Amino acid sequence: MTDQELEKIRNYLNKIFNTHDFIIKKRKSIEDSCEVYHKEEFLGLIYKENEEGEEDYQFHMTILKEDLTKL
Repeated sequence: MTDQELEKIRNYLNKIFNTHDFIIKKRKSIEDSCEVYHKEEFLGLIYKENEEGEEDYQFHMTILKEDLTKL
């Protein structure tokens, strides 16, 4: 992903969740996805997909069962 795409994703997430705390990082040697952080906490990955000429992004987040018990 380009730096411009990463910036657009960051701006989108910050706007949707009304915050300025999202951080988007490139992945080492993997160009079709990026890492998503909220402040210092890793949340998941966003994958860039190109199907039938359309570019879309999918956000994949794993929630551990043990994290749900902390609430």
